[in-house]
Parts: sequence; C-alpha cells; structure tokens
Amino acid sequence: MNQLKSREPGSVTLPGTPSSSLPGTLPAALRGELIAFRRDLHMHPELGNQEFRTTAALKARLEAAGLAPRVLPGGTGLICDIGTWDGGRPMLAVRADLDALPIPDAKTVAYRSTVPNRAHACGHDVHTTTVLGAGLVLAGMAREGRLPRPVRLLFQPAEEVLPGGAADAVAAGVLDGVGRIIAVHCDPKVDAGRIGLRTGPITSACDRLEITLDGPGGHTARPHLTTDLVTAAARIATDVPAVLARRIDARSGLSVTWGRIEAGHAPNVIPQHAELSGTVRCLDLPAWRDAPDLVHAAIDEVATLHRAKSTVDYVRGVPPVVNDPAVTELLREAMTARRGHDSVEDTEQSLGGEDFSWYLEHVPGAMARLGVRTPGDPHVRDLHAGDFDVDERCIETAVELFTAAALIDAGVETG
Repeated sequence: MNQLKSREPGSVTLPGTPSSSLPGTLPAALRGELIAFRRDLHMHPELGNQEFRTTAALKARLEAAGLAPRVLPGGTGLICDIGTWDGGRPMLAVRADLDALPIPDAKTVAYRSTVPNRAHACGHDVHTTTVLGAGLVLAGMAREGRLPRPVRLLFQPAEEVLPGGAADAVAAGVLDGVGRIIAVHCDPKVDAGRIGLRTGPITSACDRLEITLDGPGGHTARPHLTTDLVTAAARIATDVPAVLARRIDARSGLSVTWGRIEAGHAPNVIPQHAELSGTVRCLDLPAWRDAPDLVHAAIDEVATLHRAKSTVDYVRGVPPVVNDPAVTELLREAMTARRGHDSVEDTEQSLGGEDFSWYLEHVPGAMARLGVRTPGDPHVRDLHAGDFDVDERCIETAVELFTAAALIDAGVETG
C-alpha cells in the first residue's frame, strides 16, 4: 500500500507571492475550516447522483452563513446565489462537481476514504471545497455592501456519469440569470499556487461505445462453416480505428480505444456472441458531431466483411470544453492580480472529458487547471488513481482566484 503522508500547508514556499490589492482574500480561520471540510468529504465519497451527505453538508454550511441554497430536483447538488439578481446584467456562476469514483483509496492518511471501493481520486472534493470557500468569502463581502454584483454558486452532481450531471443541471434551470461561468479542475502536473490556462478547447469530447457481434458458431476445426466471431472482434478492434483515420481530418484527434473484448469460453468452440466496449475521444467539436455516423459505418463495414451481425450502442458523452477567450482572460487577470504573472502557465488540450462543456453550449465560460502538486515533488499522482492526493494549499489558491474573478467581473479595479 502506498505510504503517502498527510500534507500540512506551509512546508514548502508556493510559487507566486500574494500581492493583490483586491479584497476577498481567504481569512486564516476559514482556511483551516475548509481543509477540514475537504478532508471530511474525502473520507465520505459518494458516487454520481448519490451525493446526499455531501449536499446536506454544503446546504448546512451555506445556511449557517445566512444564505438560501436550493437543492436540485434530483435531491443531490444545489445552487446558491450570493446577493439578489435584479434582472439586469446576468450573473457570473462558479461551478463545482461533487461525485467520487468507484475505486479503492490506496493512500495511508488520516482522511483516507472510509467507504470501500470509493475514492475522491479526481479532486472533486477540492472543487467543492473551493467553491464553498469562495461563496463564504463573497457572502461576507455582500453583508458589508462590498459585492457589486450577485454571484451564483453551482454544486453539480454526477460529473463522472455519462452524459454528465451538467446536462440535467442545465435542464433544471441552473443557468437562468447566468451570463458567464467559471470552474477549475485539479491538475497533478501543475504546482500548487499556480493555474494552467488555455483559450479554446482544453479537454476532448468523450463518448462510450458498446458493440455486440452475433453469428452461428461451431467447431474450431471447421471455421469455414461458421461466423468466426473471435476473428471478427479482433479485426474490428484493429481495423475500425485504421478506417476512421482515413475518413476524418487527422487534426481532429479522433481516437477509438478499447477497454473490453469478450468472446467464447472454450478453446475448441467458435462462439456465437462477442462484445467490445471502448471510448471515442475527439479534440474537435465539428468532428465530434460527425463521429457517431462515421463510427457506425466503419464498424458495419468490418463486421459485414467477416459475416458478423453487429449491433452498436453509441452513447453520447460530452463535447470538448472550449474556453471562451474573454472568460479565459478574466481568469488570467484574476490570478495575476492575486499572485502575479508567474502564477499562470499555458496548458495543453487534454484527451480527458469534462461535462462542464454542457454549460458552454449555453453561456460562455472557461475552466482553469488548478495546480495541486507540492513544488519539488518528483512523483506525479495521476487523476483516477487510488493514490491521488493534493497539496491542500491549492484550496486557498482557487478560493482567491474565484473571488478575484467575481470582483473583476463586477467591475472592481485591480490596481
């Protein structure tokens, strides 16, 4: 088992020196509370659409701050407005996702998951905590009359469940009155105290592919009298990606990758049924829209060549997150105001999927990569791995990024 010690803030100096003249920095007392809140979430991970405890904890803390959170129709997730929207200029929304992953927590820390085969291995506990923290800071400013424009907090369930809880949240009206939306996602390749930004696509589209093949089986001594489904499945696995590579612009980055192939039970029996499962990822939005028809056609052609009957279940996932230039610049200005120009680095487009993209089908927005690696740590703990953890000083970074963005969006000068 990986022996990963609990990381206490303050052992290593973070890049960037807080120097903002903007209000909305994180009070020391709240910093400790947020770390404790994050660790509590980490110990009690909940899967998508099951985040009842997490939702209740958020609701209670926001209500204790004098706010009026509203739970989403499914019973998990909520929205909470800081201030009252008067129907004028639309609000800025700050989004977090709540759900964990169905994998075991492999760390040895005091806040290790207490739920078997459940872990916050993607950093959603951090996302949730930082949006809560920003809301509490902004609520304090609003009480003092120092928040010029209302801000909406959005805590969304089921990001890990295709096609993502964001689509349900949009249908529930969470964007009513919202003009722009921002978010962060933990990035273990970026040092704590920094963020990564990119204008345009920052994630890829991600869909799920399920294929079944059927045909008359038989004896392996007489394959010519059967439909050899093992060979058909193998050819689909290798030939479909090759066919697609010649039917779509290579710059779109369309990729079909298999995670499961099953066929047969005995070495001398050609089976009557085979299955393949995989993902379709794509860097380009127009190519993603064309992908289902192209993938269906390629599978049918290869299956027909081998006399197999194919059934394709193409499950739409999420489009790419395409960062709006103006909102990306808002995040850059906010981070620069807090920690200086060196706290922002350029980042590449990832092949990972993120349902934040569904919001961007309706309003402009941007997602930043939040640095969570302790500076100088040579080991990168990847997302969706059981040993994933963060340098918790990233919480302060994200809270102050969000509060600065809200103030700048409201017209507060950074000088």
